[in-house]
Amino acid sequence: MTDVMHNFELFQPATLEDARAILGDHQDAWILAGGMDSLDWFKHRVKMPAVVVDIAGIPDLHGIREEDDGGLWIGATTTLTEVNESELVKSRFPALAQAALHVASPQIRNKGTIGGNVSQDTRCPYYRDGFPCYRAGGNTCYANTPTAMNREHALFGVSRCVAVTPSDTAIALTALEAVFTVERAGSRQDILASDFFIGPAIDITRMTALEPGDILVGIRIPGKWAGSRQYFEKVADRQTWDFALVNIAMAAKMENGAISDISMVCGAVECTPRRLTDVESLVRGEKPGQELETLVKRVASRGAEPLNFNHFKIPLMENLAVRAIRSLA
Repeated sequence: MTDVMHNFELFQPATLEDARAILGDHQDAWILAGGMDSLDWFKHRVKMPAVVVDIAGIPDLHGIREEDDGGLWIGATTTLTEVNESELVKSRFPALAQAALHVASPQIRNKGTIGGNVSQDTRCPYYRDGFPCYRAGGNTCYANTPTAMNREHALFGVSRCVAVTPSDTAIALTALEAVFTVERAGSRQDILASDFFIGPAIDITRMTALEPGDILVGIRIPGKWAGSRQYFEKVADRQTWDFALVNIAMAAKMENGAISDISMVCGAVECTPRRLTDVESLVRGEKPGQELETLVKRVASRGAEPLNFNHFKIPLMENLAVRAIRSLA
């Protein structure tokens, strides 16, 4: 029966200490903040936890503040609208502000949090409809068969699971080399973005390093890319509400008209945000121009292994990489 949630016990702790205590008492607890992803799971009765812990009311997990190195700290329960409208974010990390703006619709951004956006599970329709695929504990990938509909799925890392990361802000945060602060067993751990998002080879049942009982406290963006030239673009079937077919985020530094340093990440082409290291190596020390764009287009999608219906993602990915470099000209 869809759109009717199961019964569960709801806790709404006021402090991080209370949240830890509740999670310690209930091993099967589900953490919720904005609920934009969680409530879908509940309504479709694919996930039916007995205990739900709403952390949205914990003050320590909310807000945006400056760091000493020129970077920012963003609390996990800060809404996407707050991230997009923050002058601190827009002036230092415009790629993240743009990524937050392109998530879903205004109503969802007003409620959805940045912590929830980076932690959400894949949108693969087979998985979310309850098929017993590898990710759900089964022994088949229903999206990777001769008759499967897989136009939204992976170009890289095609193995047991071909699902892709659905988060727009994850792409920007990876390009900005963010650090995720996680509360785990009473202590805090800082996890680099490159390690926070994980693929099937590490654990096919989850998309992030968050383990049961973990609380994402906040995200720290170091000052390294503050004020740099930045770019974000998302291509989707619809401009509002939809998830990306391909998106891209870039941060770059220029010196005497040439690219002195760069970070470029592509999304919706792999289970995790894909760092385009070949493009980065190619363009460092070079001046933007048509010749460089031609070379970027040749290497951006190197190694891609398209499925039955997502070949179009290859030129889309290549052209987005070119457009990002062109923005520096």
